Amino acid sequence: MVLKNVLLINAISSGLTGLLIALSPKVVASILKVNNTATIIGTGAFLVVFSLFVLVTAFKHPRDKAWTKLIIGIDITWVIVSIIVTALLFSTISMIGSVVILAVAAWVGVMAYLQTKALNKL
Repeated sequence: MVLKNVLLINAISSGLTGLLIALSPKVVASILKVNNTATIIGTGAFLVVFSLFVLVTAFKHPRDKAWTKLIIGIDITWVIVSIIVTALLFSTISMIGSVVILAVAAWVGVMAYLQTKALNKL
């Protein structure tokens, strides 16, 4: 897969997820069975900003390897933090919430893998 395409998929999926989370924090809080929406809104805002950075990187000519490595690092960090947070909060959030968090982490992990694979082809 071409790096630009993987970055675009990452940007679009991150941006849409971020908007959904930031604009519907009460729905997300309900799914997770938590009361604090500030963290949810912050997560959504982070994803929107991150998606813009990924989008700029995707259209940068030539692709900036350092920027792409940073994106991969952020993606890997997201996966690790998601696993830790789910483990620590497992008894306080819903089972569906745990599954959703880990499913998103799996998707982000796939993005990191595909970006790494495409970057190594350059």
